[in-house]
Amino acid sequence: MTEAEDRKPQSDEARGTFDPEITSEFAIPAGFAAPAGVVEPETTSEFEVPEGLDVSQPLSSPEPEGSAFSTPRTYNAKHAPAAFTPPTGVPVVSLTKDVPWQDRMRTMLRMPVAERPAPEAGPKSEDGGPAVPRVLDLTLRIGELLLAGGEGAEDVEAAMFAVCRSYGLDRCEPNVTFTLLSISYQPSLVEDPVTASRTVRRRAVDYTRLAAVFQLVDDLSDPESHLSLEEAYRRLAEMRRNRHPYPGWVLTGASGLLAGAASVLVGGNAFVFVAAALGAMLGDRLAWLCAGRGLPEFYQFTVAAMPPAALGVALTVAHVDVKASAVITGGLFALLPGRALVAGVQDGLTGFYITASARLLEVMYLFVGIVVGVLIVLYFGVNLGANLNPDAALGQSTQPVVQICASMLLSLTFAVLLQQERATVLWVTLNGGVAWVVYGALHFPGGLSPVASTAVAAGLVGLFGQLLSRYRFASALPYTTAAIGPLLPGSATYFGLLAIAQNEVDKGLVSLATAVSLAMAIAIGVNLGSEISRLFLRVPGAASAAGRRAAKRTRGF
Repeated sequence: MTEAEDRKPQSDEARGTFDPEITSEFAIPAGFAAPAGVVEPETTSEFEVPEGLDVSQPLSSPEPEGSAFSTPRTYNAKHAPAAFTPPTGVPVVSLTKDVPWQDRMRTMLRMPVAERPAPEAGPKSEDGGPAVPRVLDLTLRIGELLLAGGEGAEDVEAAMFAVCRSYGLDRCEPNVTFTLLSISYQPSLVEDPVTASRTVRRRAVDYTRLAAVFQLVDDLSDPESHLSLEEAYRRLAEMRRNRHPYPGWVLTGASGLLAGAASVLVGGNAFVFVAAALGAMLGDRLAWLCAGRGLPEFYQFTVAAMPPAALGVALTVAHVDVKASAVITGGLFALLPGRALVAGVQDGLTGFYITASARLLEVMYLFVGIVVGVLIVLYFGVNLGANLNPDAALGQSTQPVVQICASMLLSLTFAVLLQQERATVLWVTLNGGVAWVVYGALHFPGGLSPVASTAVAAGLVGLFGQLLSRYRFASALPYTTAAIGPLLPGSATYFGLLAIAQNEVDKGLVSLATAVSLAMAIAIGVNLGSEISRLFLRVPGAASAAGRRAAKRTRGF
């Protein structure tokens, strides 16, 4: 046979197979031998008894054939498992009206949309249903005022949901981030949702306006109120037009008194009180000037931190027998962003991590601004021969009564700076005095570490603040923010910056780490005190399916 004949393909007859025009993908390939004796039927059933299963012996207790609605043989009516619906039906979630609206709205927000009880038809429901776009617009405006005033993201969401629900929009989902508010309403599963959003561009601290917004939401949440949509818009417009309760010169004087009281807490005398007050008031005026020129807050804090530090350095260079460290520390107390820190940690602990990250980043920028301002002055002071000792410990007043009075004065002036209502200033002043008494008792006679003492005192501040807010059906911020003023880490911050200015970076970083630890102890303590009050007080719906549901993240996944 020639080579060409070898390359010639064999015919179908030679291979013994014939390729039909239409072949099946289930055909046995050429060269594969099927096992003998195995014949599969053309049509098989999925209910066919498998090979090897002996069904000749009947079951011990055969189950009679019945319908899909027949009772299972394992079911006992007397001892019915919880998975079956009881004969009386599923109990309705009980949302009592004698608790703050924050708890009621927070309870429903944590429930699935399908399980939320439908809102009752009230006098606010207009004929033909509420105007959905206007209700959503009112909701976003209220949420904007709350978020701009420093309220936590969870409370802002609860307030937005309360406004929508008061007008019959129960299938709402509010969403709050650091600068963006959005809300979505879907009338039913077959209708298109309506979504609206609003951006928060400017933040202003005014706790009087914050309390007024909370009162408006409380009135809207009351099913017996007759507050229409137009009336709610009118009250909201009045809140925006109202001036701050304290003029600018009062705020400047309050910042000076705050710095003077803080200097007394760290061992200063009357002369130190006056010097710290003058430095803080000068820094406040310079910050106002920068704000009027449109400079960002970073530069405002940088400028405001310079006068107290410059005054302390000047007293040291002039060889005046005075504690310059107490003057500088007192001036820093009015600048430390305790309010933003507490709000940021609270958002992180309640699960709003994006908002918490943004708030904490804001705190970091403001703190860096303070650091830059103080370091500039300290570098000049060191070069001029100022004898500033970073290892010197600030003394404490040997008169506890003086310390308690100074702490109460600090909380009072802090409340004025936050533009609080006059009715809340007394309560927050007493709360600040209690915080310092607890801290002093644990740290000085008890010998407890400053961080642990600060955490316990801040926890009591949060607990009492939450109880006072529940009593008045208002926000807890006016009762807690100013009360933590005496606990702020001003001295640790100053000594850390001074050590860095003198090229002792290791000691400076250790002192700044202590300041950060104290700040975190304050924030976590305040939040823990608030949560403890909610834990032991009655929460609506706890006996049913709602309660306070939280994600189980105890294993890191």
